[in-house]
Amino acid sequence: MSTLKFDENRLMQVLVAPIISEKATAAAERGQVVFKVLRDATKPEIKAAVELLFKVEVKSVQVLNQKGKVKRFGGRIGRRDHAKKAFVSLKDGQELNFSGEAA
Repeated sequence: MSTLKFDENRLMQVLVAPIISEKATAAAERGQVVFKVLRDATKPEIKAAVELLFKVEVKSVQVLNQKGKVKRFGGRIGRRDHAKKAFVSLKDGQELNFSGEAA
């Protein structure tokens, strides 16, 4: 595991939330899990955070920077926050369980 290089408190904050969508479900069939992560998170940090929190082995991490949509609120124009998504590929035989603790 590659968790020794990073501050454990930082790793606890890197993963913001799992993303549940049609695209994320399709990725799950390919053995990937999709997370919303901090915008300044790096690929090695994301890998270490997933391995630390879920006790699984990560094969690779791919990131996507998503620009916030421009939206109107009444007569005013605003923008949603920018977001960063991480597509985490797990090694063969590995699986994530969001429902609770590992056995």
